[in-house]
Amino acid sequence: MTPFNAASAHYTRRQFFGKSALGLGTAALASLLGGNAFGAGAPAGRRAVPGLPSLPHFAPKAKRVIYLFQNGAPSHVDLFDYKPKLREWHGKQIPDELTGGKRFSTMTGNQTARPVLGEITQFAQRGKSGAWVSSFLPHMAEIADDLCFVKSMHTEAVNHAPAITYFLTGSEMAGRPSMGAWLSYGLGNETEELPAFVVMTSRDKEASCGQIFYDFYWGSGFLPTKYQGVAFRGSGDPVLYLSNPEGLSREVRRGLLDDLAHLNEIKREDFGDPEIATRIAQYEMAYRMQASVPELTDLSKEPASVLEMYGPDVKRQGTYAYNCLMARRLAERGVRFVQVMHAGWDQHRNLNTQLKIQCDDVDAPSAALIKDLKQRGLLEDTLVIWGGEFGRTPFLQGKIDDVKQWGRDHHPYAFTLCMAGAGVKPGFTYGATDEFGFNAVQNRVHVHDFQATVMHLLGIQHEKLTYKFQGRNFRLTDVHGHVVKDILS
Repeated sequence: MTPFNAASAHYTRRQFFGKSALGLGTAALASLLGGNAFGAGAPAGRRAVPGLPSLPHFAPKAKRVIYLFQNGAPSHVDLFDYKPKLREWHGKQIPDELTGGKRFSTMTGNQTARPVLGEITQFAQRGKSGAWVSSFLPHMAEIADDLCFVKSMHTEAVNHAPAITYFLTGSEMAGRPSMGAWLSYGLGNETEELPAFVVMTSRDKEASCGQIFYDFYWGSGFLPTKYQGVAFRGSGDPVLYLSNPEGLSREVRRGLLDDLAHLNEIKREDFGDPEIATRIAQYEMAYRMQASVPELTDLSKEPASVLEMYGPDVKRQGTYAYNCLMARRLAERGVRFVQVMHAGWDQHRNLNTQLKIQCDDVDAPSAALIKDLKQRGLLEDTLVIWGGEFGRTPFLQGKIDDVKQWGRDHHPYAFTLCMAGAGVKPGFTYGATDEFGFNAVQNRVHVHDFQATVMHLLGIQHEKLTYKFQGRNFRLTDVHGHVVKDILS
């Protein structure tokens, strides 16, 4: 073998493309670091980090999104979708024409007796809009005229992880970029001091539900890992290793990072691996967050009236209330996408007890976030989303005479999601279900339609934000999705 052939045998495809695109790679690296390849002398203050030059496609109504994702699926027929027929039919077998041929989870898939279960709450029409909201959500009921209710959501998935993955990535299978990653990639960020995409998680105090927060709920999929969500922890430092080791000054840290960036750049030139550029960018972000995060998490200047609005848990790190307040503080500091996930909405055998507890956990903080944004003028360009991955069955899981273990199973065929803020009609109800709340029958909205609408509000034509992977142009909405124009203000 000649020396040339021997060298070629060890020359990988990645190295070839890396070597042949050094000029482009260096430009991309500078863009990743906000125009400063190694961070030395980085200007202080808030400066935008650009996304794709072609975006937005048109003037956006929203600059940022706060997604209050309710893991486990809130019961639409107990909270938002008032159906008198359920009380009328309570204890009777639900009509077979509704359930025939439908797929349910294994918990009720073979259950032959499916008695209708009337709502366990009390409904009333709220505000000038007359929206139906349950007595379990009194604070959200107070802001009904700020909310846009979509009561005709439907999906395909019948189990939690695939259904959540579907909402957040556009596919039931893990591995696609999450919504926040797509938006970080396409639109960039309003600040270089904090990540474009931040995730916070919490769960019910009773730990009644064993759901897991998988990393792929905020992953970057096949996009560069720079765009994945940064998960803030529920205790201690929000991000691991953010603090300098004892005896290491910020100035010394700066010098170490500069030297490390130069070494990583040499490696990147050798191999052309975009993940090396990501690593450099992440080191830089961590350095900047050393200054920005302590200020972010310092609540000493928050007015007492604001803290009271979020509820008694607002100062307790890791709670839903704390995360909602952090979401507002992140939004006003320029973070593009904040994903707040709260697990516990999974009342299979404890509907009569746990649903009220779960509502108490999230009701005041959810409403407070919207009120807080509104009074600060941020709701005008911030889209707030509240909802889960599917609904709950109008029929009972279990036996009608076993009241202590009443529950509802997963229900993909109809459920409610609500939004507030930038670009959506306030005090508006869109779509409807049948008289049992079983099927979405009027102005049906699919998961991909919802995703297309969110992207539209951010100035993105969902068909045009794509990324080529394995020979195909992928997008968040896969090959589906229509903008729901009737809910746009």
